[in-house]
Amino acid sequence: MRPNRILRLWVLTLWKGAAKMRALIPTSAVFSLLWSLAAAEIQPPRKTRDGFAVPQPGHRFEFPTDHGSHPDFKIEWWYVTGHLFGEQGRRFGFQATFFRRSGPLPTNGTMVTARSELFGNEELHLAHMALLDVPGERFIQEERLNRQGWDAESSTNTLAVRNGNWSLSVGTHANGPFSLQGSIRSAAAFSLEMTPVKPLVVFGEKGVSRKGASPTASSYYLTFPRLEVAGVVTLEGRNQVVHGQAWMDHEISSNQLDEDQAGWDWAGLQLKDGREIMAYRIRKKDGSRDPFSQLAWVDANGAVTNFNSGHFTWTTVQTWKSPITGGIYPVRIQLTTTDPISGQPAIFILEPLVFQQELGGVLSGISYWEGACRVRNEKSEDVGSAYLELTGYAGSLTERFQ
Repeated sequence: MRPNRILRLWVLTLWKGAAKMRALIPTSAVFSLLWSLAAAEIQPPRKTRDGFAVPQPGHRFEFPTDHGSHPDFKIEWWYVTGHLFGEQGRRFGFQATFFRRSGPLPTNGTMVTARSELFGNEELHLAHMALLDVPGERFIQEERLNRQGWDAESSTNTLAVRNGNWSLSVGTHANGPFSLQGSIRSAAAFSLEMTPVKPLVVFGEKGVSRKGASPTASSYYLTFPRLEVAGVVTLEGRNQVVHGQAWMDHEISSNQLDEDQAGWDWAGLQLKDGREIMAYRIRKKDGSRDPFSQLAWVDANGAVTNFNSGHFTWTTVQTWKSPITGGIYPVRIQLTTTDPISGQPAIFILEPLVFQQELGGVLSGISYWEGACRVRNEKSEDVGSAYLELTGYAGSLTERFQ
């Protein structure tokens, strides 16, 4: 019997048998401890059944290399969202996401390394770009899908990913500034430079972000939770100098969802007090919340405080039905958690700046809602901004992220 299993049995037996202990220690605290011990006991395999790598606890990251591509993992994405302000306070929201997905491995379990001059069959590159013009209540977006080769690729040595004329890259310094170049058909374009205000954050336990009970349902989750942004937005042929703040994620995985999971809700909050919150609620097909859902606070210096699913609530306040896909999205939500500084309850309400922020999945087969939001507290005071991602409401994601 493993030591953690013995310890779990000892904790549970002692708590059941001691009335005084039950009076002093809340039930939720005991089960939180048991859950943590159970999670720590699972040793992830090195590879999935189809031969791809699995995130390992204690992995040592090296940069700029780990900002780049990891072809031994099946799924990977680089994700940037932000709030921008232009002339006379005109407000924009933007999103840029670059996906890389590996094709099947050869039967001998080794990676394919040979490439043709123009195209390769080893990887597919999907990308999304979106711009929200808040005062005009206009949301425009575009999706691209290309095989690796002359029109899409990602470096394994540094952050340099592109899909056509869209690109995300880093210069000579490993941790920024970062450069983002994007366009949306002939309607809009942006050229942005993003400089980290805080150090890189690695979410998860021992560097592994668990997404389900399966030991392979996990990722390396690297984040710059706050970047200062400066650049130019072009809308309807007119250039506007903009500034603002952004959030950048890089997730590396081979399996993001278990069979019984339908999708996830994710939020990245940037509070005016200099802190951030990352939260995700993983939803099972029966409508319940998976216990591997997570919330994390990032303090003003970049230190992380984690809360498991028993220590925060995610409540739907208002829904919106897409006239295109028919998906019903919980676009206004309330997050209730505990402030790690004061120890007091903290309530945050995320309100979309515009309801229509759905990205159609014509090429990928995945439609989801990704929206710019304001953040209010329980007194309706404006305390920050956020981006909210809602997936699995217009079709299941399971087959796409396994």
